[in-house]
Amino acid sequence: MAGGPTRKISAASARAHTRRARQGSSFKLPSEIESSNLLFLYEVPILYSSLCGDAKAIQPPPPKICGSPGGPPVTAPRIKLRDGRNLAYKEHGVSKDVAKFKIIFLHGFDNTRHDAVIASQLSPGMVEELGIYIVSFDRPGYGQSDPHPRRTLKSLALDIEELADKLGLGSKFYVAGFSMGGEMTWSCLKYIPHRLAGVTLLAPVINYWWPGFPSNLSTEAYNLQLPADQWALRVAHYAPWLTYWWNTQKWFPGSAVVNFDPANLSSQDKELFPKILEGKINGVNEERSRQQGEYESIFRDLMIAFGFWEFDPMDLENPFPNNEGSVHLWQGDEDRLVPVTLQRYIAQRLSWIQYHELPGSGHLFPAVGGMCDTIIKAMLIGK
Repeated sequence: MAGGPTRKISAASARAHTRRARQGSSFKLPSEIESSNLLFLYEVPILYSSLCGDAKAIQPPPPKICGSPGGPPVTAPRIKLRDGRNLAYKEHGVSKDVAKFKIIFLHGFDNTRHDAVIASQLSPGMVEELGIYIVSFDRPGYGQSDPHPRRTLKSLALDIEELADKLGLGSKFYVAGFSMGGEMTWSCLKYIPHRLAGVTLLAPVINYWWPGFPSNLSTEAYNLQLPADQWALRVAHYAPWLTYWWNTQKWFPGSAVVNFDPANLSSQDKELFPKILEGKINGVNEERSRQQGEYESIFRDLMIAFGFWEFDPMDLENPFPNNEGSVHLWQGDEDRLVPVTLQRYIAQRLSWIQYHELPGSGHLFPAVGGMCDTIIKAMLIGK
């Protein structure tokens, strides 16, 4: 697909794409395989540190906090949160003082506030016509936002609420998240639904261990991932304290996503990637997402996204029972990072979500020309 019409999948249609299985069953690997895998995870780091003579290799280095001695400089506007942390943000579109629609955007994995695809791809005419204001922010540990070692799904939702209040966005605002930012958007639906005017999830990352998934469906989807990513996710879930070591040691391949393996890109993604990369080179992303350290940025993300969640998204209730807003989930059917089968199942379970499946699209479909206009119109004015 290259910006064509979306295909909305009904719950009944989604059901046809999934296998029937006992609902509520938790995804587990066969016990004998899982036991050997867990033993492997514990024994290999010990052997590694013994042979290398460096036990510190398992421990991540401390972060280089922006504005601290030896740390990156602070150049972005930031708000100070109630716990003392700083959150960096970037404003786009019309002034919030005259805006009719106010959107908070959550960036994806290994990105920053500069990677607000809905802001960079929206047509200027639509921004002016509808009066759209967008604020993107560096999630904790990324860019110029302070790390948060005790970060949870709930704390991120509360950060978003506090950002909205500090910027004066009003009692209700819209939220849109892409990729891993899309996955974190589920926490807004859980913890601050009363603050939401509408929600859009763009190719949201899936946690294969959510108990609401049928075990056979989760297993099949998990096995579609590259072997290196299967292991990286297994480490993040079962042994999160080894996440840094696993992805920086040289004995075994770390996460293919962290290492930008092109095998994770669909045909459409490969066409779009140079366009995205050109924007970064030309200064759209003038700072490194990992500049404060990899552990509190990308690896903390992996541990939160694929760890044991505080809630199951499939237990969520409709935040807009009177149709005063809407929740949209957009997914490419050729996405190699996020299996479409699991998104279809979510659409089946949560019938109040408006599910849009894009034939021929991969993970980077928001960068297709005109696509973001379609996405944002659907959330703001229902077209």
